[in-house]
Formats: sequence, structure tokens, C-alpha cells
Amino acid sequence: MKCENCTKKECSKKQKNDDTQSTSVDALSSNDGFEEKNEFHTLANAKILLSDCLACDNCMTSEEGARVFQQNQKELFRILNLNKKCDTSKHKVLAVSICPQSLPYFAAKFNLSVNDAAKRLCGFLKSLGVHYVFDTTIAADFSILESQREFVQRYQRRNQEEHALPMFASACPGWIRYAERVLTNLVTSHICTAKSPQQIMGSLVKGYFARQQNLSPDKIFHVIVAPCYDKKLEALREDFYTALYNSQEVDCVLTSGEIVQIMEQKNVSMKDVTEVAVDSLFDEIKEGDVVRHDGKRSDGYLEHIFKHAAKELFGMDVKEITYKALKNKDFQEVTLEKDGETVLRFAAAYGFRNIQNMVLKLKKGKFLYHFVEVLACPGGCLNGKGQAQTEDGKPDKALLNQMEEVYAAIPVRLPETNMHVQKMYKDWLEGMDSKKVQETLHTKYSAVSQTASNLDIKW
Repeated sequence: MKCENCTKKECSKKQKNDDTQSTSVDALSSNDGFEEKNEFHTLANAKILLSDCLACDNCMTSEEGARVFQQNQKELFRILNLNKKCDTSKHKVLAVSICPQSLPYFAAKFNLSVNDAAKRLCGFLKSLGVHYVFDTTIAADFSILESQREFVQRYQRRNQEEHALPMFASACPGWIRYAERVLTNLVTSHICTAKSPQQIMGSLVKGYFARQQNLSPDKIFHVIVAPCYDKKLEALREDFYTALYNSQEVDCVLTSGEIVQIMEQKNVSMKDVTEVAVDSLFDEIKEGDVVRHDGKRSDGYLEHIFKHAAKELFGMDVKEITYKALKNKDFQEVTLEKDGETVLRFAAAYGFRNIQNMVLKLKKGKFLYHFVEVLACPGGCLNGKGQAQTEDGKPDKALLNQMEEVYAAIPVRLPETNMHVQKMYKDWLEGMDSKKVQETLHTKYSAVSQTASNLDIKW
């Protein structure tokens, strides 16, 4: 199946080879001018295959290409090396935030419990010179809570506003980029305005945490460890940049697999690393056991929004959700009935094929859903192309099955029960309906015109 609006004779998403990058690509890497001889110099630049990402190479500009290639292990070590120099004016506070869907990968790969994996990963990163290691679950708390509230508001306005419903989830950067660059106005007005957990974590680290530590945001170098490559593109968005401090909310994204490459480079096994408790954004408090949200292979936006909407709109307490698989296991439906009438109809659409089918229904005016959790990766976030892949680039099904078991066993914590979140709404965000909430936790998605300076590369 070719991508919509594709003008290529051969689908670039099918190109999956290990050819050497062209000289035009090599010229893009600004890291090449910083080739200090150190123990990490043999690490390769990040190579992202087109098939690793829903976004097509045709929507990559030359500038974006250059900045994407900076997001690799060498950039992390550039900061680590700067911190070792005498000139303290160039030193950075290094903070790493780990996505909850990355932890099951480390747990399954090294045969550890998820709590041990989190602590050993923290210990390893701090042994490199990282100052703080955070869990992004709190950022997902904010994202889910804001998405819940927005859906209820959209539902209540559905008869007055043409584009109020359906609402599409905004957490997956591959889907967002495809929507903005290819689908444009057909869907952008339907996308939830809540920031993704990654970008809310950026706001928390460079906003809340920086203020707590009396640091300027540009003095923090913030790294995200994530399961997929699309997160690298998301970190480059202009709306996640603070001009006053010349600072991105997320400076670098490394995949789980890239972290393992660093371990292999240093000949370190997770089992040999000293356990260190994961840091908290709140003073000297350390994180406890790992928790997750509802949802089998993602942050569970569908389940949380569905249960919240059922309660807020119809006064119904939904304890368990029953999924109905439609054409395949990655396209599932959930409905709520009251007095014999279907009052809520939600869907989960994972993978490009299901996204295409969903968009086709929307175009034909046959779209029945009020909300869709859209994820670019088949199987959800756990199956991100930055982890659980074999050497030939195919999903490691055995490892993925282990990861799903690990993830399912993690205790669920409802976002509403996180007292830190409630306190931050009050003390930092100035209330749930404040202007600061809109500025900090929300963004706007809109159609982006294709540029003539696109770069045809394997990225």
C-alpha cells in the first residue's frame, strides 16, 4: 500500500538496506566537527530507516535532517565531555527521562523485574555522569487528565461545532506528523491539543524542576529514552522551543536500543550495575515502585478517557472495558450503551494500515467514532522500532511477548490519584483552568505545507 499523496514510483517506506549514507547526509551531522578521541568515539551515528517511522522522508527538510542526526549517543557524550572540562560556564545539568514503555524492554532483555531494571538503568546512566534520572509517568498523568477534560468539553459542544468530534489522540508523534503533513485540515482540527507525555516532561524538567533548582532552562540538557524513533522528530517541533533561553524542552531523544548499544560499547551488563533509586521532580524524594496507566501496550488514553467520559457525561462507573476486534487485532472498538442506545463509541487504531482505513471512513462521512487512540506502530508503543528488533530489523516476537507480560504485571495508578499532580496544578500551574495550563500542557496542531527543500535520505 502506498502512502497517501505519495509521488514516488517506488515506496520509500519499503527501502530497508544498510547502504552507506551519501555524502550529503554525512555533511549534515554537526557532530562530525567534534570528534574528540574518547572511549565513546567508535559509536555510530543514529541511523533511522524509513520503515522505522510512519513519517515519510518527503516531509524532512534539510534543517530537520541535520538536527535529527544530532540526536544520537555522540551528542550525549559531547555534553558529558564538556562537563569534565575546567570551564564551568559550559557545564550542563544532565537529566534523563525514561518512558514507561522502555522499561519492560530492559527488564525482558536482561531477565530482571521491572523495578530492578529501572534502578539498574538509573545506576548505569549515573555512572556515565548523568545527574538526574526521571520517570515520565507523571507527564503522562498530566497528558491523560488534560485529554479527558478536553474530550468531555468537545462532546458537550458536538452539536455546535463541526470539528468537535471525533477527537484523535495526540500522543504519537508519527501519527501527528503524518496528519499535519499529509492529511492536513481533514484531521488536524480533530486532534486533541494536550501535549504528549514526552513534551510535557520537557515542560516539567525545564520549567518546574529548573525553577526548583534555581537553574536557567538552557543550563539543563534533557534526554528522553523512548521506544521509537519518531520521538526524535517530535523533540524538534518549533512549538516546543523557548526563544528566551534558546532552549528546546527536550534536547535529545535516544531509543532503548541506543542505550543498550552504549552498554555494549562499555562492555556492561545490566545485571552488573549497582541499583540506584530513580529521582523525583520533588526535592529529595525518590520514586517508589514502577507504576503504569490502563492500556495493554501504551499509556492507555482510550481506557482512561472512556471511563472518565462515562462517569462525567452519563453517570456510569465503568470498571472493566471489553474490546471488540474488528478487521485485525490492531483495530479494536469499545462502546458504552445506556437505555438500549450506544452513547459512546471509541476505537484503537494501531499501525499505518488501520490509520489509512480510518481516514478513508472519515473522508466518506461514515465515521462513527467519538474518540480514536491512534498509534503509528502496529502493536502499540511497546513494539516501537527503537527496541525489541532483531538484527535484520524485524520484530523480536519472543522478546515482545515477554515485554507485554512484564508491562501487564505493573500496577496501575490512576492519574487522578497522584497527589503531586494535584499539588502542581494548584501551586505551579495556578489552577486547572488557568492560562498557564493552556500554555504549558497544550499546543496546537495544524496543516503544514510541504517544502521544496525536502531531503531524500535514509534517516
